[in-house]
Amino acid sequence: MDSQQVGIQATDLPEKNKKLEDTVQKVRRKLLYFLLILFIFSFLDRINIGFVGKQLSADLGLTALSFGLANTIFYIFYICFGIPSNMMLKKFGTKLWIGSIIIVWGIASSCTAFATDEKSLYIIRAIVGIAEAGFMPGMLLYLTQWFPSSHRSRANAIFMLAMPFTAMFGAVITGYILNLHDWHGFTGWQWVFLLEGLPCVFLGLLVYAKLPNTPKDAAWLNEEEKQVLIQAIEDENQKNDVLNSKKNTINMNQNTPQKASAWAFLNSSVLRCAVVYFCIVTTCGMVNIWVPQIVSAALPNLNSVTHGIIVAIPHLVTIIALFLLCYHSDKTRERYWHTFFPMMLGFIGWLMAAYLQTPMLQIIGLCLACMAGFSTMGIFWAFADESLSSDHKAIGIAFINAFGNSATIVSSFLIGFLRDMTQSFATGMIYGSVLMLLGAIIMLTFALKKAPQKFAVKGHV
Repeated sequence: MDSQQVGIQATDLPEKNKKLEDTVQKVRRKLLYFLLILFIFSFLDRINIGFVGKQLSADLGLTALSFGLANTIFYIFYICFGIPSNMMLKKFGTKLWIGSIIIVWGIASSCTAFATDEKSLYIIRAIVGIAEAGFMPGMLLYLTQWFPSSHRSRANAIFMLAMPFTAMFGAVITGYILNLHDWHGFTGWQWVFLLEGLPCVFLGLLVYAKLPNTPKDAAWLNEEEKQVLIQAIEDENQKNDVLNSKKNTINMNQNTPQKASAWAFLNSSVLRCAVVYFCIVTTCGMVNIWVPQIVSAALPNLNSVTHGIIVAIPHLVTIIALFLLCYHSDKTRERYWHTFFPMMLGFIGWLMAAYLQTPMLQIIGLCLACMAGFSTMGIFWAFADESLSSDHKAIGIAFINAFGNSATIVSSFLIGFLRDMTQSFATGMIYGSVLMLLGAIIMLTFALKKAPQKFAVKGHV
């Protein structure tokens, strides 16, 4: 290659990078915020049963155990159907599959309003769990087709914003809906499921109409934009496939969900990612379920408004940290330490909340823990995606998501049990801190193992 050709390529490179940047910005405007809305309703339909638990239990005659079992049943089916759902997504395409499951969970969630006893509630929650199982792993897989690695952490962050946002405002919105008690013959909790479930049917139809399966199908991208985006992602996938080549291979078209699950469980990298995500989800679940009660125990004399504001503070801190961390992670193209250090802060945060007696310091500890859980999710999923070869992404992402979300079942029962045994949340928060430390240590093993590989690749080039 002569010097003139080199000069032309050097001139073209900034222009190509600018074109890619402009294309990604367009994808963010046209696609990502719509996916955020979908996830908000998904997460709301997942957790709104907790907001109406008192009224629902009273009307259906549920004990605390039977109400807790309804939540457990949801997560059991959610976990079991994650991998099969992602395999169906690969077969039928994102538009058809995601649109269908959104409509199904919207109808099923709305039908919760017509539950008459614990058995009917269990059946409905099982259906909602089956339908929702494929949404988050499917969307995480979908995002890898639209955002290069240099933008993926920020894209994941915007998508994951649904969780702290819904946790902050979901209770407020649901509280207003509960005031519709006896309006047109329905109780307040029935209106909650109707008004928060039925919009999903409309959103599912909108997915059918508007969501492109791949960048090639996006009518709002011109041919040059499609080519630049697809080429950038294909180049990254080829590099990742070389770095992540594994002895264990799997043909997505010929294997059953059982074999796919076995492969994921026996794959060291996938299993370690799953354990890290288990640790992250443990903290997120503890924040969603127990932080309101922890705040009440630390500050027992607060009125409801002040209590709600203080409970919202960790989520506000998390939203700020979420964007700052993910922006810096994408800018530096580094994932390991951007996950390791926040998890170490989460470890410290839970210990502060458990052992310190000053309420302000306890709230600071809860802020650190909440930040460690939610703000690392975007970076973690960017890292997990880069750790999987193209053929393994659908199975790997689904397995990691399913395994991680099993933490919600464990923590919801374990923290409650420890609280009843000790009359304190301290032991439960120590459990959260131990898992944050475990996740950080596993991320450290990834970082130490990856460093020699990077030097080897640079030396080879």
